[in-house]
Amino acid sequence: MTDLTTLHAEQGQSIWLDNLSRAMLRSGTLADWIRDGVRGLTSNPTIFAKAIGGSDDYDDQFGELIAMGLSTEEAYWAMVVDDIRAACDEFRALYDSSDRTDGFVSVEVSPALSRDTGATLDAARDLHARVGRDNVMIKIPATVEGLDAIRGAIRLGISVNTTLIFGLDRYLAVAEAYMAGLEDRVADGVEDLSDVAGVASFFISRVDTEVDRRLGDHPLRGSAALAQGRLAYRRFQETFSGPRWEALAARGARVQRPLWASTGTKDPAYSDVCYVDGLIGPDTVNTLPEATLAAFRDHGSVARTVDADPTGDDERWSGLASAGIDMDSVADQLEEEGLASFSASFDELLEALASKADRLR
Repeated sequence: MTDLTTLHAEQGQSIWLDNLSRAMLRSGTLADWIRDGVRGLTSNPTIFAKAIGGSDDYDDQFGELIAMGLSTEEAYWAMVVDDIRAACDEFRALYDSSDRTDGFVSVEVSPALSRDTGATLDAARDLHARVGRDNVMIKIPATVEGLDAIRGAIRLGISVNTTLIFGLDRYLAVAEAYMAGLEDRVADGVEDLSDVAGVASFFISRVDTEVDRRLGDHPLRGSAALAQGRLAYRRFQETFSGPRWEALAARGARVQRPLWASTGTKDPAYSDVCYVDGLIGPDTVNTLPEATLAAFRDHGSVARTVDADPTGDDERWSGLASAGIDMDSVADQLEEEGLASFSASFDELLEALASKADRLR
């Protein structure tokens, strides 16, 4: 049995749960995961679509909200905010005892705003205020339009989980937005930067799914996602070092940790914990769906792997280029697919709630 507390103590990696529902909160399941060593939580529109649309746990509250005159979308956000607040409260003790490095709960702005910088920043500000918890992280997609919103949110002291990162160039742009936001806070006269945090969510398994499709029967199948994640970690180490970063760290700034997302294995030919075992290292987060988390606790390994074979990672990366794989094209496609998937989940849930509201009126 893999001990999550040992993983954090020995390797400096935090495991977060990639799921949330009212049933988890009411049953004590989330509290159990926290006792077992889970150190944070992420959510997204697909997770809430499943939670709200797949159960009757929200029906009473939804009916009350509709009776009060709220629109379907307003009722949706009211229910989401209640769940996020409750989850933040569950993690509050860990947030305090970890000196505000863990115990975060992430909630995403509407996916409909992903190409609108101003609207995204406004939504992040509003959602942060509505939740009203120090340990909430607002998720902002890493689109080109989202970069200035990330910078603006950090400037305002809003902790940000930058999501849907699929490529190395975009990761560097996200890290720059975080650093620039911290520098903006200094320019605004903020002395202590320790009250804001960030993670950069690099999506993993989807990369292999698309690259493997393009590779066909090739020896490099199943190598792209881990290689890219490890190269991202190298860039993280390079970015959060040196004089520029040290000036911010002297004011209490926290590194923007790489967060490995989409780490459930899609291809049954691969180990169900390959994207966990292969990306372990200090100052990282891995957010896992419950099935992958259970598998890792059952037969995962605790060893530093994220930078164990840099030469091999470089060779695999250059080998992909030699095989004709354009990783920039892969990243662009996966970003569009990820945004479309979250938008579809959001729209389908709102349609289902609208039908339910019609029946209640």
